[in-house]
Amino acid sequence: MRVVLSGGGTGGHIYPALAVARQCEEIDPDAEFLYIGGQRGLESKLVPQEKIPFEAIDITGFRRSLSLENIKTIMRFFQGVRRSKALLKKFKPDIVIGTGGYVCGPVVYAASKLGIPSMIHEQNAIPGLTNAFLSRYVDTVAVSFEGSEGAFPKAKNVLYTGNPRATTVRLANRERGFATIGVPMNSSVVLVVGGSRGAKAINDAMIAMAPQLSQLKDVHFVYVTGESYYEQTLDSIRNQIGSLPNHLHVLPYIHNMPEVLACTSLIVNRAGASFLAEITSLGIPSILIPSPNVTNNHQEANARTLEKAGASVMIVEKDLSGSSLFHSIARIMEDDALRNRMSESASALGKPDSADILVKEMERLARKR
Repeated sequence: MRVVLSGGGTGGHIYPALAVARQCEEIDPDAEFLYIGGQRGLESKLVPQEKIPFEAIDITGFRRSLSLENIKTIMRFFQGVRRSKALLKKFKPDIVIGTGGYVCGPVVYAASKLGIPSMIHEQNAIPGLTNAFLSRYVDTVAVSFEGSEGAFPKAKNVLYTGNPRATTVRLANRERGFATIGVPMNSSVVLVVGGSRGAKAINDAMIAMAPQLSQLKDVHFVYVTGESYYEQTLDSIRNQIGSLPNHLHVLPYIHNMPEVLACTSLIVNRAGASFLAEITSLGIPSILIPSPNVTNNHQEANARTLEKAGASVMIVEKDLSGSSLFHSIARIMEDDALRNRMSESASALGKPDSADILVKEMERLARKR
């Protein structure tokens, strides 16, 4: 099968596409890929590292206020459609899949106009503008959250698949996770992370609650600050408590996050959709702090889905403090029955076979051509 992948801007759009590619290779070792992304997006760095051929188009997103830039964006969209058509005619894919972000707009639209089978995957509970636009043109819309099918009333076909990142973490090696953070096997680990780039509000809460961590005996705390916040956060913690105790580990970034997740007892993080797919696949209880700076406040909608199911506790950022965060962590870590119930609820939401479901739908559409 020849597959064109598109999606970008953030890891939340890119990693699901890469998970689909890996699953395609599992099923068909002869599968061939072309990834079409943005010139300036994170995908231009991540995709070549995965040894997947990459082509770039010049595209920007719409601004939500009246702006002359939106006129330029429309022009770039049609230029992107022309370039995408040229790339698609040359590569001759059997299927085109977009995983979100404005870059996949012209790519998937071009595929539909050329009569190439196409689908999109929506990671969030509330769809983004690009996927909402594309839903009327593609053959299938895949959704990550059960019950969100109704968000695409003009789609020809909507399929609940979950998020393919769930499949990526399914077989993660927890022993390597313990080794990565340098704690004994089977330790209780609380992982506090603000996303790949870090989050100031979460880092401030990390700093504020550091003196209280010793109250939870035999619990290892792992703070992942993001590269840009690392030195500042580490210095602030040391100014409060001196040298770091054995139960506190401060890291700028974790490159093998699936393995570290596999050894985590409780996680504190934002509520990006790909991350939620990972923790539900592994059945990890969570404390979610949605970013208030995202389109349509979709992270809060994501978090409320897990909270309603009993898998998570949500703290909105305006209520976040070192004290509120530590209180929530302590309540969960000191109550094994509560933590086990949250874990079971998370697992019930998990979709570890998500990538397989997506690829089978891609194969079905490709055969119809």
